[in-house]
Amino acid sequence: MAKNDKDMMASAPRKIKLSASSKAFYVICYSIVLLVAVVCLIPFLLLLSGSVTAEQWISFHGFSLIPGEFSLEAYGIIFKTPERIIRAYGVSIFITAVGTLLGLLLTTMTAYVISRKDFKYRNWLSFFFYFTTLFNGGMVSTYIFYIQYLHLKDNMLALILPGMFNVFYLLIMRTFVNNVPFSLIESAKLDGAGEWRILFTIILPLLKSGLATIGLFLALGYWNDWYNAMLYMSTETKYPLQYMLYSIQQQTQALSRIAAQAGIQVQNLPSNSLKLAMAVVATGPIVIVYPFVQKYFIAGITIGSVKG
Repeated sequence: MAKNDKDMMASAPRKIKLSASSKAFYVICYSIVLLVAVVCLIPFLLLLSGSVTAEQWISFHGFSLIPGEFSLEAYGIIFKTPERIIRAYGVSIFITAVGTLLGLLLTTMTAYVISRKDFKYRNWLSFFFYFTTLFNGGMVSTYIFYIQYLHLKDNMLALILPGMFNVFYLLIMRTFVNNVPFSLIESAKLDGAGEWRILFTIILPLLKSGLATIGLFLALGYWNDWYNAMLYMSTETKYPLQYMLYSIQQQTQALSRIAAQAGIQVQNLPSNSLKLAMAVVATGPIVIVYPFVQKYFIAGITIGSVKG
């Protein structure tokens, strides 16, 4: 027993003793990181504080980290008709989930094709994709194409298709696919695996970091999009959350202008606090989801700096 204990103690990892200069270096580094984290947190605290501060107090005293006069009136305006916000949440969640999944599938399949060394047209395809980053048809031609040719006016597909494919994301995903050894693909082909099986059973499990990175970019794009809804949506029940909040803000500002022109004093009608409250309502789900993909996201954005 004594001999075994000695062997176990000998095989146990030894603790590395840091010198005084190393300890001081780590203390300085951690202090700087903590300071940067606090600085990044202050705007978010201002956002939360301003959203629950009375409009009159903000007008006279400005914004502060602690609400000077607590008020939930801005949230009351947003949730005056809760079914509108809940429905808008549902629309945003639907287009974000469907668009992200389809975008990931399309981006990964395209990146896999143009990364295959045995595909002789991959350089031509890469050039065509890159060409679209320099020149595009513009907003007018895109609008005409969606409305007159695809007939997507007031159609949910008009909120999904525009953001489903991004060449920049394709280039990033191709970098991840290039890091997969080509010998794995050759071995799978020798074993009789088809292209679809190679992609879904061999390639995709090795691209978790890339899928999380591109997936987060796509999800943020869909969640924050309001411009396409303004162009193509005409039915309020199909408005996503961002455009619904934008409409509420526009209605509030229009009411204030009409009242001012008519000489009517409108009391306690929030403007600044309403904008901050809308930001809180819109960013809440993303803040909740981000910690679950943070590990893969950080690995994804640092892979280029590690492997070149």
